[in-house]
Amino acid sequence: MNIMPHKIYFGDNLPILQSMPSESVDLIYIDPPFNTGRSQSRTQIKTAQSELGDRVGFQGKRYQTVKVGSRGYLDIFDDYLAFLEPRLVEARRLLKSNGSLYFHIDYREVHYCKVMLDDIFGRESFLNEIIWAYDYGARSKSKWPAKHDNILWYAKDPGHYTFNLDAIDRIPYMAPGLVGKEKAERGKTPTDTWWHTIVPTNGREKTGYPTQKPLGILRRIIAASSNPGEVVLDFFAGSGTTGAACLELRRQFILVDSNPQAIEVMRARFAGVDDLDWLEQPL
Repeated sequence: MNIMPHKIYFGDNLPILQSMPSESVDLIYIDPPFNTGRSQSRTQIKTAQSELGDRVGFQGKRYQTVKVGSRGYLDIFDDYLAFLEPRLVEARRLLKSNGSLYFHIDYREVHYCKVMLDDIFGRESFLNEIIWAYDYGARSKSKWPAKHDNILWYAKDPGHYTFNLDAIDRIPYMAPGLVGKEKAERGKTPTDTWWHTIVPTNGREKTGYPTQKPLGILRRIIAASSNPGEVVLDFFAGSGTTGAACLELRRQFILVDSNPQAIEVMRARFAGVDDLDWLEQPL
């Protein structure tokens, strides 16, 4: 049974973080805007059968594409690190002594962000750079196609942090015949390179939010670095995947986002959750 309700805040995350008590959170995962310099969006469509349709489907039947709408946000910051730094300082303050931060970013900004995080948390608090690798989308003909994201893992105290090795989902051996039946059936612990598909276009997880991350990635992080009943914070919540994983794994969640479209998606995603408070400003 939950001790307190889950919370979703609509608003600027900095004053909301500043309003929260120190050492009140067990795990923080954030997937901030990647500062790509362009608007991130995804158009939603539906199809209806029509003899004059623009698509051909099963058995040659034609379908007409209808644009339903689009969701997106502007991913441009004049000074990206100046935007992030005060929020990450607050993140460290909010973590309990055995808490962790997982910082999800891409290749454009990861090197600059790591230097900043080393300064805030201390270089000794850096535990891993996790590479989430996937194979989807266009392939550049002028350079190696970028098909991975970076997740930086920091512990508040590198000598005392939560890591539940036995709770981590295991992965298949690439050559199971070489390790014996028992090991092959059990699988092996993942390394710091995670092969995992993005959210499929027509998958059950899909919410329509442009930067939605797969549940499998969040499940692994939350299972490894928190315990049932503990509090997980995501202050760039987007589509709310962190909250969805917390519900499955029996963790409390606090989500924050300033994008009305993110709030709209999360209201639909968590419509059946009773013990949930919706807040528009710090308490």
